[in-house]
Amino acid sequence: MEEYNDVLLDAKLADLVDGAVDYRGQPAIRSKSGYWLSAWFIIGVEVAERMSYFGVKGNLISYLTGPLKQSTATAAKNVNVWAGTASLLPLFGAFIADSFLGRYHTIILASLIYVLGLGLLTLSAMLPSITIYSPQSQVMLFFFSLYLVAIGQGGHKPCVQAFGADQFDEKHPKEHRARSSFFNWWYFTMVAGASATLLILSYIQDNYSWVLGFGIPCVVMIIALIVFLLGTMTYRFNIKDNDNCPFLRIGRVFVAAVRNWRNTLSTTDIEEEHDGLRRRHQSSEQFNFLNKALQTPKGSKDEDKCSLVEVEEAKAVLRLIPIWASTLVYGIIFAQIFTFFTKQGSSMERTIFPGFNIPPASLGMIGGVAIVLFSPIYDRLFVPLARNITGKPSGITMLQRIGTGIFLSIFTVVVAAFVEMKRLKIAQEHGLVDDPNATVPMSIWWLVPQYFLFGVSEVFTIVGVQEFFYDQVPNELRSMGLALYLSIIGVGSFLSGFLISLIEHFTGKDGHETWFCDNINKAHLDYFYWILAGLSVMGFTLFIYFAKSYIYNHKGIIS
Repeated sequence: MEEYNDVLLDAKLADLVDGAVDYRGQPAIRSKSGYWLSAWFIIGVEVAERMSYFGVKGNLISYLTGPLKQSTATAAKNVNVWAGTASLLPLFGAFIADSFLGRYHTIILASLIYVLGLGLLTLSAMLPSITIYSPQSQVMLFFFSLYLVAIGQGGHKPCVQAFGADQFDEKHPKEHRARSSFFNWWYFTMVAGASATLLILSYIQDNYSWVLGFGIPCVVMIIALIVFLLGTMTYRFNIKDNDNCPFLRIGRVFVAAVRNWRNTLSTTDIEEEHDGLRRRHQSSEQFNFLNKALQTPKGSKDEDKCSLVEVEEAKAVLRLIPIWASTLVYGIIFAQIFTFFTKQGSSMERTIFPGFNIPPASLGMIGGVAIVLFSPIYDRLFVPLARNITGKPSGITMLQRIGTGIFLSIFTVVVAAFVEMKRLKIAQEHGLVDDPNATVPMSIWWLVPQYFLFGVSEVFTIVGVQEFFYDQVPNELRSMGLALYLSIIGVGSFLSGFLISLIEHFTGKDGHETWFCDNINKAHLDYFYWILAGLSVMGFTLFIYFAKSYIYNHKGIIS
């Protein structure tokens, strides 16, 4: 009987998930929590959130140049600034989640802000029909609502995916394999949802009502929050290994290194540390100035000395900066998808069949279709073929994957430049240059190659950057890792807005039409695309330089 009880106890312990608790704070039971049951709740929430976000972003430039009557250049800059802010705020959201609230509570708080922003956005679109208002008050309410949406997205985006990955125990072989499938299904469903949104909502916004076009995302986000809460009893919640804030822990390494910068570090101390942590020796060859944080600062207690683990965490974060910076040009090109690519389409022949004109913003779904089609090809054909050549399990390294996408993005803007040159030539041949509202007799399907090519590049770069930053940051900063990849898009949007302002200033001197004038038939988006192509070549060259010397965290390999 005693042996039977021991076997029963061992079975119960084996069914517990190490380092995780359930919603009641009790040890998480593997068979009753987490895994795919929880993951599908979270995947559904992310699909709904992306539908809401792209329901606003996808056709935003059309709303600004239409109902709000902004110029093309001003609208493009406003879209870039908002999109940049929305992509940078996840850094703040990740900090709140990783340091204070945790991912679950951050998602709930962010969702409530999201719903409030979308509700007020819908109200701003209703103002002209329900009350006497001033145009200025509508603009103020619109932008206040728009940035509330950005704040909500900033807390939601970095936490949901990390929380979903938390539902798989990486120490359990079966669940560890399933977690890789989770990331595949995550991106696949997210892109499919966003693509459907661009097609349906942009048509509703252009042909029926902006109130309905903004109201539907609000309702979808409310449903997403309800679905997320319904899954609460199935979720696993990770237990923190260290109560110290990871940001403060890493920050004090830099502070200690600065305080000790005049001191000479004894190699014996480092060697003693390495005896207990041999696998970190190679990476410690980089950024040796941070090793001075291993000394006790003058006038401080011995416990104030940083450990080698903390120093290596700081080095891991520092090594990411050159890679992050050299991918920013990709973020600049990404910003054109929902701004100037859309404006190109608005001036072209969009009739699919009599009585139906395809909304220009809905062409963004072509990139999504490219991702949905090419992702399985990459996974089932490209990876095995590359594996046979390189001998690496993933076929190519994460940095090689990112670099391939950046290389493809160069051809995206080159194709866009040639298409725009042809569009301008046709407008000139038909005498439409002076008519800003004219439809150029050139099919909108000419834009398909640039959208499709960029979608393929996303399979390499966006997924690669996401995996890279999630994998290479310290474990406790994985929400921040996902926020870092989003910040590339955010900073890229700001840089795109800066470039537009700079070019508009210099090309608009002496009364000349700027490259971004409201009459797109007199504008020169083709020149702008050629500049982006040149910047992309420079960025790609820098990326190769930094990638060649990068040492992977925990692996000690160079790529």
